[in-house]
Amino acid sequence: MSRVRIALTAVALIGLLLPGETPAAPSDRAPRPDPRQISPLVSQIRRVEPAVVGIRVEVDADRPSAATLGTERWGSGVIFDADRGYAITVSYVLLDARRIEVALRNGRRVSARLTGLDLEVGVGVLQLEGRGPWPAAMLGDSKTVAAGEVTGTVGVTDDGDLVSTPSRVESVQPFAAAWEYMLDRAFIVAPYNSAFGGAALVNAAGSVIGVTSLRLGEAPHVNLAIPIEKFLAHKDDLLANGRVMGRAPRPWLGLYTESVRGGVAVSGLNPMSPARAAGIRPGDVIVALNGTPVASREEFYRALWQSPMDQDVRVTVVRAGAREAIAVRPADRYRFYRTSDK
Repeated sequence: MSRVRIALTAVALIGLLLPGETPAAPSDRAPRPDPRQISPLVSQIRRVEPAVVGIRVEVDADRPSAATLGTERWGSGVIFDADRGYAITVSYVLLDARRIEVALRNGRRVSARLTGLDLEVGVGVLQLEGRGPWPAAMLGDSKTVAAGEVTGTVGVTDDGDLVSTPSRVESVQPFAAAWEYMLDRAFIVAPYNSAFGGAALVNAAGSVIGVTSLRLGEAPHVNLAIPIEKFLAHKDDLLANGRVMGRAPRPWLGLYTESVRGGVAVSGLNPMSPARAAGIRPGDVIVALNGTPVASREEFYRALWQSPMDQDVRVTVVRAGAREAIAVRPADRYRFYRTSDK
């Protein structure tokens, strides 16, 4: 069985310097703190740490995500509902999940069920099985977050070690990825946390303001974090239905792409890809969609997502120096993947 280690090796925890003992008369001297009772975590991470969990997932080998993400996965998450035991993580950890086990900070391990995925945003929710109350973190307001804001990133390795990183938001910017994914607003956070898959991004008050998703760039790496506002906008819909029903699904072609000079190169195709079935191949360069030129991945996504789900789109590609128009019927990818236990 292939194995994807979503969270990588641990880094040293960053500690707080203890203040020196203040001189006083022997009769008035306060008892010296026991170092074993003092948390080494910075304050904002210390507040969220009890709610941070490790997530181990098993996926059947015949599921569509198994070929790229593996059949055994590990990631981090954070419990945000003390009574119902809901925890949020990044969507690729839970996609097609058959079995989910959650490791709490107190050493307890419990089973969980897949509540739902929002593939457009890139987050997923699971629910711990058993009776609460569970340790829970507060979900904060990410809408006002700006470059320079003090944050902390906290996740768990597959060995169960906590990885905490005092950090800052380096920039707030749009982000587009190869797998037909784009955010109009995302956080770039530095330094990066090696347990990035689903790690909690917290503000100075210890409230969760983002879900850490990816490691980007060359060393020194940075993390991409999904603002928690993207989840909160459709939270109740997602929890009730296993997907967001109040928002139209995006037409999906199943392509992996990259921006190149003159268009968008096809670097790969999903095994369930409608584009593959229609005859699009790796190496094709997409230059237009429905007759409208596209010069970047972002332009291609915007044009595609404005198209009706139930009608063919005309993808114009350059192949071996010749232009060819290929009709593709987009799909609703939620029909292919297992996104909830509902």
